This record gives sequence, structure tokens and C-alpha cells, in this order.
Amino acid sequence: MKNATAGSDHRARTHWQAGAAAVKVGRWQRAAEEFERAARLAPGDALYWLNLGRARLQLGQNDAAIQAFNAVTKSTRGYDTITALTAAQCLSALHRYADAAACLDAAPAGVVRDHAYHSTHGYALFRAGRHHEAIEAYFRALSLKMDAALEHYRMGLAFKALRMPEQAAECMRTAAVLDEGAVRALALTILTHESGNACEWSRRADETAQLREALNRIGLDTPQLLSVFPLLALDCSPQEQLHAARLCSATYARGVAPLPRRRVRTEGRLRVGYLTADICSHATAVLMAEFFERCDRERFEVLVYSHSPDDQSALRARVIAACDRFVDVNSMTDQQIAQRMHADGVDIAVDLKGHTADTRYAVLAHRPAPVQVAFLGYPGTTGADFIDYVIGDPVVTPLEHAPHFSEKIAQLPWSYQPNDRNRVLPPCPSRREEGLPEGATVFCCFNQSYKLNPAMLDLWARILAQVPDSVLWLLEWNGQAPRNLLAELAARGIARERVVFGKRVSIEDHLARLQCADLFLDTWPCNAHTTASEALWAGVPVLTVPGQTFASRVAASLLHACELDELVCGDGDAYVDLAVGLARDRSRLQALQRHLRERRLTLPLFDTARYAADFDALLLRMAERERQGLPPQALPATAPEGRR
Repeated sequence: MKNATAGSDHRARTHWQAGAAAVKVGRWQRAAEEFERAARLAPGDALYWLNLGRARLQLGQNDAAIQAFNAVTKSTRGYDTITALTAAQCLSALHRYADAAACLDAAPAGVVRDHAYHSTHGYALFRAGRHHEAIEAYFRALSLKMDAALEHYRMGLAFKALRMPEQAAECMRTAAVLDEGAVRALALTILTHESGNACEWSRRADETAQLREALNRIGLDTPQLLSVFPLLALDCSPQEQLHAARLCSATYARGVAPLPRRRVRTEGRLRVGYLTADICSHATAVLMAEFFERCDRERFEVLVYSHSPDDQSALRARVIAACDRFVDVNSMTDQQIAQRMHADGVDIAVDLKGHTADTRYAVLAHRPAPVQVAFLGYPGTTGADFIDYVIGDPVVTPLEHAPHFSEKIAQLPWSYQPNDRNRVLPPCPSRREEGLPEGATVFCCFNQSYKLNPAMLDLWARILAQVPDSVLWLLEWNGQAPRNLLAELAARGIARERVVFGKRVSIEDHLARLQCADLFLDTWPCNAHTTASEALWAGVPVLTVPGQTFASRVAASLLHACELDELVCGDGDAYVDLAVGLARDRSRLQALQRHLRERRLTLPLFDTARYAADFDALLLRMAERERQGLPPQALPATAPEGRR
């Protein structure tokens, strides 16, 4: 028996050596075959499974690669620190974070738990959604190397995911102090965002200034990854947002070789491929569901490339049913997704994420489609030279704002935002059930807390002071913001009993309770987006002040598509005056509410058939330019005959 085992080991070693030689000359198929023979002969040796997994990964055989990497955890020899880390990193590259975490969980006692081990383990745990355990792993990593800025930053992300913004902000503050390079700018963006989520503004001005200084020091010749989304809620100029977006997108595109260029097809249906992580119970799916159903199937084929979680929701099932093809790309690399889109003959690729959580828009750096478009998910420019158009409208993206965008502006005639006219509007609960006084004027703002700021509270305090029988109804997005908000409002003379916090509830319950409100008070520089259209659908007028950025003009766009431009105010003083005036003139306020409730299905914002037809026409204009060999150009909104 011992001789047989030794013989198997010898043959396995010979096959492994042959595989290693094949790797050196780039013969990956031969390498995979040799490594598989080695692994079958010596299944307890981690080295052979690891090499087999890497060869399968190189060949794009992801499922087989995952099986090989998972076999590493069952090995009885060769399972050392380097093997464990390499297997976990390869699994993470395939977005199999639960498997990567399990790989390190299973590491035998002999594996050295050094700083790199705990850091890699923490990252895998975090991406697998095991946030408390990730924090523990990062604490262990920092116990071995306390000045590791990256681990402080990543621990902050785990606290952020747990909706503990004060702790997240403190981690980011430490990371920014420890690093003067790439981590500092990254940490400062999250720091400002999480301080905003906690509504803890004592250092807001100073830390925003530090962030702007850090961004301005980074040149386009040295791009780096940044968290661009937090800039939307800060007083950053459109030029600063564009600069940060360009830095991030240039990093994604670095070293990427575009796929062979194709032309838009001239016969048959145009293939439109949507790339998203939000085919689940998410605001994007809520907005897009009926749009997918309404797409002109005689002209278009709808393909969705989804890296979304499967939450088994009815909304996810509805979107999948509305697609011609639904492709789950969760376990594919960016390059593999791009190759799949290219092979599928996608004519127009539409990214629905941009600079938001779980984005994979770097897929488009590979140029899988002749025309590439940014839409809906991120209210701003991607800064990417590999994206041709950004879809907006005359309000959110007026053509004079073209210098703020790396893409060419393509305008829909009404609002850029789709909506679902089939969504249910449940019966309104009583105010008592929501903790609201029956006879009061109820001002509400259900925006996430990072959109609030001291200037907004100044305005709200002025409104409440002039309407003494009113209350302010806010969303309790996390457990820490209410304490700070109450203190801020008290400092402005607003008593605790005049502020009511609503819990996070299902979309159905939220639409029901919204009907208890009289008037929605918007925020800027980052407006209510889906939240605003939900209020309008529920018959609650929205007051807003548009700024110079896409994110600050969304509510104005929605109001325009509801034929309520009178609620778009010129400045903060006008906003206060109009809010107070409507509270005092109940007949005028009720007329606005009736306008929304009685005309809901005829207003352009909720006319999904009209929206889908306009969207289809815009895509056809993009495709026709490409067919003619013409470069992308601004596509102003067109108004068909009979339309305002």
C-alpha cells in the first residue's frame, strides 16, 4: 500500500511538472489537463487543486475553477498560508466571497494567521455579508499592524454596512490620518458620507475641505479608485464631480484592451443589454419593471446581465419575465461579462449602476457593444471615455451643462425617470397609527439621512416656526441620526414633540403612510429621487430648489413631468415662503394634492407607455448615428406633434 501511494504521488508530481511547463508557454488547456491528472492521483494535496483552479480560471471555466478551489479546503497536505490566501483571492476574483471566506475558515491550525491572512479573511467575510465577523477579523489584523490604513478603511465599510455611521466615520478618520496617498482620498469620501448619515456635522466643513483638497491634488495622469457617490450630497461643483469620476473610470480602464469593434446591426431587432445589480427588491427594479414590459418587442430585444442577489422576490420574477434573455453573471469576471455581451451581439449596452454600490460598469471598459450608455442608477457623469451617452432630460441635463459630462447628453422629452403605473397604492392608515397628530400640518422628508445638512435644517426650522401647528416627519434610516437631528433642531428652537420619525418599512407600507403627509420638503444638493416620485404617486406635493448638478435637479424634473413647475423654487427663501404659504392656504394645498391624485394616470411622469416609446425612439437615434459611422453627439429632446 505504501509503495502504491508513493507511486501515485510520483505520477502526480510528474503531471504537475508537465502542467507547470505548459503554463510557462501559455498552453492553459494542456496545463489544466495535467493538473487535473495530478489532483485525481493525489486528491489530498492542496497544491494540485490550486493550480488546477488557476488554469480553469485562465480558460474562463469558472464553475470548474470554483470546484477546484473549494477542493483546496479538503486537502490534508500542502494547505499552507500562501495556498489558503491564493485560493481565497481567486474565489474573490470570481465574486464567490462566501466560498473565499469558507476557504480561510477551514484553514488548518498550521496555517499562519498573519496580518495578510486576517486582512484577506476580513474582506471575504465583508463581501459575503458577514459584517460582524469581518470587523473581528480586521481587529485581529490591526492588532498585528495597527497603522494599516487599508484595514481601518475596510473596517469602516463593515460598520457602514451595519448602519453604524459614527463608528464607520471614526474608522475612515483614522485611515485618512494614517495615509497620504490613495487610501486618504478614498477614506475622506466615505468619512463625509457617514458623518452625514449620522447627521453629525461638527467637523463637516473642515473634512469636506480636506476632501476637496485631496481630490484636487490627484492628476488624471495618476488615476485612482475613489468613492464618487458621496460627492453628490456635498457642496462640490460639477467640475469636481467630473474630475473625481474621471479618476475612478480611468483606473477601471487602465490596461484594458477593447474587444473587436462591431457595428450596430442593420437588420432584425436591436439588442439592448442592461447591466445591473438591482434585479431584486431595489428602487431601480421598482422604477424599471413596467418599462421592461412596455419595450417595443418588434424593434428591440431586451437582455439583462444581472449580478444581483436572488432575493426570491415577486419584483425580481416580474423583471425576469419581462426580459427576452436574463443572464446571471454573478460569478463572471468583468472581462468575461464583456466577452459574453460581445458574443451575444449586444448593439447598445446600458449600465444601470455607475458610481453606486456593487457596480460593475467597468465591464464597459472592454467595449462589448458599439453604443454604450449610462442611465438611471447614478445621477451624474461616469467620467468614462468608454461610455458614449448619458440619458437625462431638459431639466436634469440641460445642454448647457454638457461641459459637466464626459458623455454626450441624450434627452428624453419629459423626465429621465421611468415609473410603474401598475404599482399598488394601498389604503392610507390613520395618522394616529403613524404617531402623527390628527389636526397638524405634516411636513415630511423621507430622504436618507446623508442628504440632510445644516442649511436644510435652518430652512425647516424657519418653516416650523412660522407654522406652529405643524410637525416634521422624517425617516429613521439608522439608529444614530435621530439623536443628532433632535439636538440640531433643538438648537434652532424646535421642540422634540414636533419631530416624528418613521421606521424603515416595505415599499407598500411606505406608499400607504405617505398619504398621511401634506407636503414633502426636498433636500439639496442631493434631491429625493425615487423617494420624490413615490410621494407624487401618493398624492403628496414636493417642494424643491434645483442646483447645478444632476442630483440637485431630479425633483424639479419630476415636478415638471407632473405639470407642477410652480413647486420648483428659485432659492431657499422662496422655498420657505411657499411651504408656509401652502400650510396657511389649505385650499391651494388641497388643489395640488387633488391634481396628483385625480390625474395620476395621465401625467407624463406616470405614463409608462409614453415613456417607453420616447426611450425606444432615443435608442434608435443613437443606433442610427452609429450605423452611419458618425460619432456620438448631443441628442436634444424631441416633442412629437401634439405634445407640449
